[in-house]
Amino acid sequence: MKIIHFAINDPAGAAIAFVRTINKYNCHQARLVTWEIRYNFMYEKDLHLPWMKNGELEALYTEMDHADAFHFHMLVDENQEVGRYRIADFIRGKKVIHHHHGHPGFRGDPQKYRDKYRRLKRKALVSTPDLLRLLPEATWQPNLVPIGDPLYMPELAQENGCVIIGQAPTRRELKNTEDLLSVVADIRGQDGGSCLKAEIIENTNHKSCLRMKKQCHIIFDHMQGYYGVTSLESLSQGKPVIAGLDDWNVGWIKEVTGAYNLPWIIARDPGTLGVTLRGLARDGDLRDDLGRRSREFMETYWTEQKMAGLLTQVYEAL
Repeated sequence: MKIIHFAINDPAGAAIAFVRTINKYNCHQARLVTWEIRYNFMYEKDLHLPWMKNGELEALYTEMDHADAFHFHMLVDENQEVGRYRIADFIRGKKVIHHHHGHPGFRGDPQKYRDKYRRLKRKALVSTPDLLRLLPEATWQPNLVPIGDPLYMPELAQENGCVIIGQAPTRRELKNTEDLLSVVADIRGQDGGSCLKAEIIENTNHKSCLRMKKQCHIIFDHMQGYYGVTSLESLSQGKPVIAGLDDWNVGWIKEVTGAYNLPWIIARDPGTLGVTLRGLARDGDLRDDLGRRSREFMETYWTEQKMAGLLTQVYEAL
């Protein structure tokens, strides 16, 4: 099967990760078309329209014409222009999937998309279990990370007398960054507290971000109830990862992965986050043990092959 993914900008590098893994591990062929680069993350590109010349565009039109399925990410649909055409000009006879990653436009009016997919009888995917509350008819397709890539392998952070908790937020206001900074400031201000420093990684290309996270001792995702790709990257790197997973998300993760115990350290409010950080800052052995559990979880329950296999099953059932 030939599948073309479409994304205005690649959400957290999820689309290119799927395309790369599908091509690596199974008999299907996948491509990714993108239009924009946002936040300077510089994820790997496949067919990036601003960089394509006329001859390359013609080759893309041929690929679109001969594709078996179109996989739309975020809010892209058949009305999106590709050079002098629209995707709709090639969609006849194609299998279609809509894949949501939590875009504000989707969160603000999920019923609009529910009605559309029901009317057109199209398959929908969501990237995290919390989005199933907004789109119950969808299937949760977990994101993946290449755990065998050196950038995703464990590496001990340097010990310079201060424990570093890192966070890589796309938008601070959505990721509890101010809560984290406030908690760290409180701990630092207490007499006798272990040295603790917050490293907020922003406006950095993805590879540099991964290298910087390797030098952190703890990673904070956010306390919004679900998890982000940053969680998966840091679990793969063998880091203790703090996130505010709610019971809904915990239940879905256990069901899909088959894991009884999850590696995330749960903190759903600033008070719990403070207690958690104080303990981790003072206990290096605990951090090391939790980091080993993080990596073991990814190696056992969240491999590229497993998560790409779930997507392959979706394609083959269309």
